[in-house]
Amino acid sequence: MNDTISVLTLDNPPQWVCLVCGYNMIGEMTDICPFCGARHDQFMRWDEVEMTYRVTSVTVNDYVNQLLSVPKLGLEHAAYQVVTEHGLVWIDSPSAFNRDLQPAATILFTHHHFMGASNQYRRLWHSEVCLHELDARHPLAAAFDIDKCFSEDFVYNGIRSFHIGGHTPGFTLYIYRHVLFICDYVFLTNDGMCFNPYGPEIETRQRAKYIYEIISKASLNTVCGYNYVSDFTDWLPAFENLLFQH
Repeated sequence: MNDTISVLTLDNPPQWVCLVCGYNMIGEMTDICPFCGARHDQFMRWDEVEMTYRVTSVTVNDYVNQLLSVPKLGLEHAAYQVVTEHGLVWIDSPSAFNRDLQPAATILFTHHHFMGASNQYRRLWHSEVCLHELDARHPLAAAFDIDKCFSEDFVYNGIRSFHIGGHTPGFTLYIYRHVLFICDYVFLTNDGMCFNPYGPEIETRQRAKYIYEIISKASLNTVCGYNYVSDFTDWLPAFENLLFQH
């Protein structure tokens, strides 16, 4: 284990993980986290993170697993492993790098805010990393390896992509069979649901109408969010109330 870490350390540029938000910083350590503004004394080297945090798989259904670090790594967004007929696909990436995970051939991103340790998984597994071109232009994505910048909706191994925009210019949701991958476009709260406040408020609300058009035509059972998994029958009324009652 230690020998392997030494080899990867030599081959890779320095990489740091913010323990406050889970953001990965590639290159020399900065004074503050570019995502949340935490000071550098809240950063941990990637190899120390690997020894401290375990990316843990939680079953969602027969073909989807949720991936999250244990213990919780800041505000880390959940990633999801999708078992398709043609192989494993990730939707988003964990913040912690664990080399013993089952390899994913492709990593599809919803948006650029939390690209996690995707560059390290890509290097280890030769995975293809895909992000909408509008988000790939953002400085937060500049240090990450992106193999495919898509600009149109597509279907990959049965996973359907829909460019939404709103929260970020390139925000993309995915549907596989009966599961909706919405990431952090909306938050579940004690009072129901709210839009992600970290983005353009008016555009986020306007583009949510397109989300409603998409899901109204789909046969869905489950919603996979950035920190939750919900039955679609419970999630939909809250989304409708958010969209139409305010």
